[in-house]
Amino acid sequence: MIPSNSSPGVRTADRLGVVGQSLSLAELTTIKWDAIVVGAGHNGLVCATYLARHSKRVLVLESRERVGGACTLEETWPGYKISPCAYVAGLLHPWIINELDMRSYGFEWMAAHGGLFVPFEDGSSIQLWDDEQKCLDEIKRFSPDDLAGWREMHHFMQDVCDKLRPVDDRDLWIGPAPTREQIEERLEGDADAISFLFDWSMDEFLSRYLKSEKLQLALMGQGVVGTFASPFDPGTASIYFHHYCGRMDERNPGAWGYVKGGMGMVSFILCDIARDTGVTICTGLPVLRIIPGVGVELLEGGRITAPIIVSNADPKSTAFMLGPDCDPEWRKRVDAVPMKGCTLKVNAALSDLPDFTARPGKNQPHHLATINTPLSKDEWRAGFAAVQNGRLPGKLWSEIYLQTAYDASVAPEGKHVMSVFAQYVPYEFAQGDWSSRREEAGKLCIESIARFCPDLPSSIIAMDVLGPPDVESRLGLSGGHIFQGECLPEYMWSKRLSPRTSMPGVYLCGACTHPGGSVIGINGRNAAMQILEDLSSAASGQLKNALPCA
Repeated sequence: MIPSNSSPGVRTADRLGVVGQSLSLAELTTIKWDAIVVGAGHNGLVCATYLARHSKRVLVLESRERVGGACTLEETWPGYKISPCAYVAGLLHPWIINELDMRSYGFEWMAAHGGLFVPFEDGSSIQLWDDEQKCLDEIKRFSPDDLAGWREMHHFMQDVCDKLRPVDDRDLWIGPAPTREQIEERLEGDADAISFLFDWSMDEFLSRYLKSEKLQLALMGQGVVGTFASPFDPGTASIYFHHYCGRMDERNPGAWGYVKGGMGMVSFILCDIARDTGVTICTGLPVLRIIPGVGVELLEGGRITAPIIVSNADPKSTAFMLGPDCDPEWRKRVDAVPMKGCTLKVNAALSDLPDFTARPGKNQPHHLATINTPLSKDEWRAGFAAVQNGRLPGKLWSEIYLQTAYDASVAPEGKHVMSVFAQYVPYEFAQGDWSSRREEAGKLCIESIARFCPDLPSSIIAMDVLGPPDVESRLGLSGGHIFQGECLPEYMWSKRLSPRTSMPGVYLCGACTHPGGSVIGINGRNAAMQILEDLSSAASGQLKNALPCA
């Protein structure tokens, strides 16, 4: 019998991901495990479940007290359930949802059908609805000369999405990462599509289709989400595509939305599924060292053996755990991936929803949208230059989500939560540090938003501010980079790190692997399929030196 630490009737969500340890350290060290997964983030839980479904005895070790990594839930303030980092779902792969039967475990996703709402300082605004006709009506009102260009731009993006990510097993996110040649073949040599994925800046892409600078500014931030690059830098248009091509709503690529109960429910549900499949999950057990082909040593002492070690940690943390056993050439490749975050995450408890000057009122249709606070092109340039020199910019671009506009369950009655994702901030300050300047950064973020809703500061009950070092220390992400490394073209597709490393029996399954960062889950599935394929090849004698003898 495969041991499990699931308890009948007790869900992971009931304990906000704190599952503890069902087996003593002595018991863990005596069991012959087939695989150990280091890190109980969503990709690690997915990988573990697929391995267990193939009759592998799997142990997941999590250093923190709760599962989920960056996609978890904490009761930051009494009655408020907050996901510290991940805040909205759009890229979670349908195969993960369907194959693991997440809906039967209570997974419920609500599309943010309000689309994208962008107010401007002159009192104007635009709401780019998910509904095509409503969106076109807004553009016709806001910038009638851009109606044809908008249609052409979205037809173009839809075509690229359909070619690379059809809703079947030809989806290039599934399985081994494709080469650029394979991608170009799938795009049938379309020069514009190839440039969109590999060359264009976000500014260049938008300028090709849209005449109105304000309409361009409404979308500018979508080209740098989580990316240490300016929207004028080559390759940033591909960031927009990465976040556009989600298939959670098969009829509407690019749809984002809320998970009922908060984003951490994704990981909590995956934890329930993993445990019901026979996976043993232990929280509060940090791994000190990964020994290829042997197992892991724990920080508190003791060795747990397994021929397969799968790291859901970021690659720099993985290299650190490998220590002297880390292949120097592999470490060089890891070190070549930029991994310093530039994003500020602000979570706030609110007494009321923000009242926007451009569209006054509470509980309005735009509160159901993703909200972006724009910057001018000069402000984008100045902000990026400032952070490169270790300074805070004059203003921050921000993306705001108001989950309680859809789902009141994450806050006390009548109260609200606000999740803000803002750029740019430095990882290191030229003067001072995050301990001394965190409050200043949080204030700058709120002031940047309050330009459009002056009532906001007074409605804030409590606020939690996370700079890149806070993300690093609290969630274990090296450099505070939310995607385990840059997602610009030179680090994507076949240039992303492979699940199989050069160390025998050591694999990766996190966001550092194809298809990249965000709450996707297919990274974990891809890793599991690679492991199972390698085990099969090793058993038949076709794979040499990649796996230790089981």
